Amino acid sequence: MSDKAIITCSITGVLTDPNQHHVPVTPEQLAQEARRAYDAGASVVHVHFRRQEEGKGHLPSWDPAVAKACVDAMRAACPELIINQTTGVVGPDYQGPLDCLRATRPEMAACNAGSLNYLKTRSNGSWAWPPMLFDNQPAKVQDFLDVMAETQTLPEFECFDVGIVRCVGMYVETGMYRGLPEYNFVMGVESGMPADPDLLPILLRLKIKDAPWQTTLIGRSEIWPTHLRTAELGGHLRSGLEDTFYLPDGSKVASNAPLIEQLARYARDVGREVATPREARQMLHLAA
Repeated sequence: MSDKAIITCSITGVLTDPNQHHVPVTPEQLAQEARRAYDAGASVVHVHFRRQEEGKGHLPSWDPAVAKACVDAMRAACPELIINQTTGVVGPDYQGPLDCLRATRPEMAACNAGSLNYLKTRSNGSWAWPPMLFDNQPAKVQDFLDVMAETQTLPEFECFDVGIVRCVGMYVETGMYRGLPEYNFVMGVESGMPADPDLLPILLRLKIKDAPWQTTLIGRSEIWPTHLRTAELGGHLRSGLEDTFYLPDGSKVASNAPLIEQLARYARDVGREVATPREARQMLHLAA
C-alpha cells in the first residue's frame, strides 16, 4: 500500500451548467477554485475547458488559447499544482484535444483507454440523452499517447469498465505504451462499472502489478464507501464538482474544497498521509 495518498480535484467537468451549479468556467474562477482545492489537500487538478462566450459556459472548448489561459491562471494561483488535462471527445475529429495538449504541455492528461456505450435512463424508462458511443479505439489511443510522449505528459488511463482495465495491459504488452501505466478506475457511469467497493479487489487483480491507481466515483452520497475503501487499499483519491455535489451526509457543496477535505480525512483515518505536489511528482515520476 502506498503510504501517501495523492488527491486529485476534478474541478469543473464537461457539461455541467454554471447557471445551475457553482462550477468554475473562466480562467479567474478556475484559479480561485484550484487554490481552494490545493489548500484543502489536492496535489492535482483535473480540468476541462469551457467556452468563454456569454451564455456558452456549459459547452466544452477545444480552443488552445482558452486552454492556455485557463492553465496559466491556475499555475499562477498555485505554482506547485499538477495539471491533469482532459482529452475526452466523441467522434473521429480529435485534433482539438491534441492541439490543447501541445499548447499547454500538462504534466498529466487523461487517456481514455477504451470505448463505452454511454447510456443513462430516466425513471420512466426513457433515455436521459440519445444513446451514444464514447469511442476510443486503439488507433485513437495511440495518437494521444504519441502526442503525450512529445509533450512529456503522463497518461492517466481512464478505465470505465473491467475489460478496459485489461486493455491497458495489452497496450503495454504490444509496446503502445512503455512504462508502468497509471490507472484511473472510473466508477458510477450508469453503463459502466458501478461505484461498488466490492469491485475494487477484482480490478486490482487485473491491473499491472505495482502500477499506481486511483478511483473516480460518480454519483451522490452513495459513492463515499468506495472512496474509503480506495484509501484502505492504497489507491489514490479523486473528487470534485465534475464527479459529485454531495458529501457523505447528503449535504450539497458549493465548492470543491469540502469534497477534497473529506478525501483527506479518509486518507488520514486509515493511517495515510496526504501527498504534497512535490511528493506526488516523485511518486508518479513526472517529467517536471
